Amino acid sequence: MAVPAPQIALVGAVAAAAPPATAAFAAAFPEARTWNILDDRLIADALDAGGVTDELAGRMAALIEYAISRGADGVLLTCSMYGPVAHAAAAGVPVLAADDAAFADAADGDFSRIALVASLPLPLADARERLDAFLAERGVRLDIVDVLAEQAADVTGDAAALADAVEAAVRGIPNLDAVLLAQYSVSPAADVLAERLGIPVLAGPVRAAARLRETLLGAAP
Repeated sequence: MAVPAPQIALVGAVAAAAPPATAAFAAAFPEARTWNILDDRLIADALDAGGVTDELAGRMAALIEYAISRGADGVLLTCSMYGPVAHAAAAGVPVLAADDAAFADAADGDFSRIALVASLPLPLADARERLDAFLAERGVRLDIVDVLAEQAADVTGDAAALADAVEAAVRGIPNLDAVLLAQYSVSPAADVLAERLGIPVLAGPVRAAARLRETLLGAAP
């Protein structure tokens, strides 16, 4: 009898994050069946509120609970701002924050200076706070340069155009040895940008998919 394909719920707060996550699973966890669950007011409401309130965190937690109750074998949040909700989830299945795996790559990569890139101020500040905490917990010291690539906020899914926007924002910053993209909506730029800059560009979706595969199937792709 064939083993059922693992079902992974991709729980999101912005529609633009879903295609990069789905593509990442096709590449790094092809056995999985992905299921997109979206509350597309969660980001707008967080921006209006100046951050993730308890009420908004509760809405995201309810989506996670719904996914698990309907048979998800794993959950990936595709919105980085709601990462703490993933960490707080009491679940019998793995629940990953959007950038857990990318943060691990940054911590383990023997880098000295990294540009942390987002297209909006609040996600950038949120990602910086969480990255600092992640690195401190591991005892890793990195020089992190916050970079706001505002032009990327107006681009959806076009890897070259996203790369143009991020490249314009990071070019000229001296001594960078990696770039970390803090939003799934910007992650399609990763491969193009790495080729142009000649340094690693870290993005959450593929690494998260690979980690879930290792967790659920016990093997890398």
